Amino acid sequence: QVQLVESGGGLVQPGGSLRLSCAASGRIFSFNRMGWYRQAPGEQRELVATITSGGNTNSADSVQGRFTISRDSAKNTVYLQMRSLKPEDTAVYYCNYVSGLLEVWGQGTLVTVSS
Repeated sequence: QVQLVESGGGLVQPGGSLRLSCAASGRIFSFNRMGWYRQAPGEQRELVATITSGGNTNSADSVQGRFTISRDSAKNTVYLQMRSLKPEDTAVYYCNYVSGLLEVWGQGTLVTVSS
């Protein structure tokens, strides 16, 4: 089994920055994809960004140029550096791990962008 522990959410003013972290533990397979999704109140969960074990990244158009996803494979940890945050970025951010048929979600961390 794989467990995900997220950290780094909080309240930030518009234009500010935050960095989210997600540490995976348990039976981690070499080939995997980790990433971040978010869900705003009343909205569906949507992709933010993903990164494979090989380093290939994918991100939503709405965050390109502002958010950067990275990973430390030695620590089984993925990061989401968020800059130039906007009120519309307010959501619960969920970490995601996929390897083969196994998919695991974190518990979510709240990011609130407000003055």
